Amino acid sequence: MNKKGKTVRKEAIALGYDQTIHDAPKVIAKGQGKIAENIIKKAKENNIPIQEDRNLVELLGELNINESIPEELFSAVAEVFAFIYRTDREAGRRKK
Repeated sequence: MNKKGKTVRKEAIALGYDQTIHDAPKVIAKGQGKIAENIIKKAKENNIPIQEDRNLVELLGELNINESIPEELFSAVAEVFAFIYRTDREAGRRKK
């Protein structure tokens, strides 16, 4: 529930980026409610880091699946990928 007592519907956006193929990250999955829950569940099952940013999800939610991230969102999305990089690096240290 949000501050006004209304139930907030869960949303999720999955991003993918292969710099050898694409100039920018792409939306590879998105959804609300049960679909969002499934995206999050799959990410957790595959040890994919999850970052919560309601404002960024709202902006990315306007894009279609397989659509590249527009330049005006590069900075925000770069922060997400930096978070993933740090999380992966820290997880690698713990496994050693």
